Amino acid sequence: MHAELITSGSELLLGQLVDTNSAFIARTLRGIGLNLYYKTTVGDNEDRMVQVLRAAIARSDVVITTGGLGPTVDDITRPAVAHATGRELEFHQELLEQIAARFKSFSVPMSENNRRQAYVPSGATVVENPVGTAPAFIVEHERGIVISLPGVPSEMEYLMTRAIVPYLQKKLDLHEIIFTLTLHAAGLGESRIDAAIADLQTSHNPTVGLSAHPGQTDIRIAAKAKSEQEARALIAPVEAQVRERLKLNVYGADDDTIEGVVACLLAERRLKLASVESGTGGQLAGRLAGIPNCREVFVGGRVLPDLGRPAEEAARALREEMLGHGVTLAIAASAGAIGDHQLTIGAALATPEGVEVTSRGFSGSPRLAAEWVANAALGLVWKYLRETAADGRG
Repeated sequence: MHAELITSGSELLLGQLVDTNSAFIARTLRGIGLNLYYKTTVGDNEDRMVQVLRAAIARSDVVITTGGLGPTVDDITRPAVAHATGRELEFHQELLEQIAARFKSFSVPMSENNRRQAYVPSGATVVENPVGTAPAFIVEHERGIVISLPGVPSEMEYLMTRAIVPYLQKKLDLHEIIFTLTLHAAGLGESRIDAAIADLQTSHNPTVGLSAHPGQTDIRIAAKAKSEQEARALIAPVEAQVRERLKLNVYGADDDTIEGVVACLLAERRLKLASVESGTGGQLAGRLAGIPNCREVFVGGRVLPDLGRPAEEAARALREEMLGHGVTLAIAASAGAIGDHQLTIGAALATPEGVEVTSRGFSGSPRLAAEWVANAALGLVWKYLRETAADGRG
């Protein structure tokens, strides 16, 4: 049994609005153990909406739509759902009265076009919307269920959690959850991580997948079970294998950030860190300075137009200069243009034992380059702290 999501609105296709509803619904369905297999976005065109709905109804047990329930001409979800399920639109006087009461409570006159919102497909179950003016509805048909929710995020979230989740759990007899653990790895690219854990990505429960970010790769492990405890038990041996194969490249999980993990390790070791960077917009220093109670480990960072020397030399010079302030470690990071569409990015960590350097070319945007090099620099600190702890240094 699985679900499908359809978001409607030409503003989504034009890039004028970011679709946050899909992420919320996906997380909510995961929490009740209902798999989400497909997601489609369609503009404000009734014919295309009907086509998408028919395809979804033919292949999915539960279809959830968001958007298109307003009072305007381009709000086409109501007639499209009616058409796709072979029904007529039916007027509900009580819905019109509810909508009118809502406008009265706002001290705003109701327009005549709001009358459209009192129409739903015949035989549908109306879901009253106490936080907005667009009623939702549920159509149960011979092949499954269509649930239509407002597109306004606050209204959708309210109805999804308070009305739709209880309905689905009871209707579909759902007693499982989908629990996920996300491991974060730095210092290895997505392709190298894929090669190291390729066999684990073929399992079915739990499933394993990768997600690449600038200077970091996430390894998602998801398990379906009757409880979080059972899901964690399924995930644990797979997590252990991932950590064993990737070694020190895995720095944390779920809400962990690499700067937060590094700061905690520095505090444990009573070490201090300084930074210098260029071409990054100060991202490295900003992330470190943004950690609560980081003053005891982060002495400060310099943000320069140009390092004026290779990152290796800059890190070494900074460490020597700051030794009098108790600084043990110094990191340097830079991102600079070497062509019209090419950047070079590099990071270096100066320690009592020497300097470690990482560098590469980069063809993405400068913003992503700054994020990549900041993660790379922090990754060098992370690995050094873990390696020296493992062999008894420091």
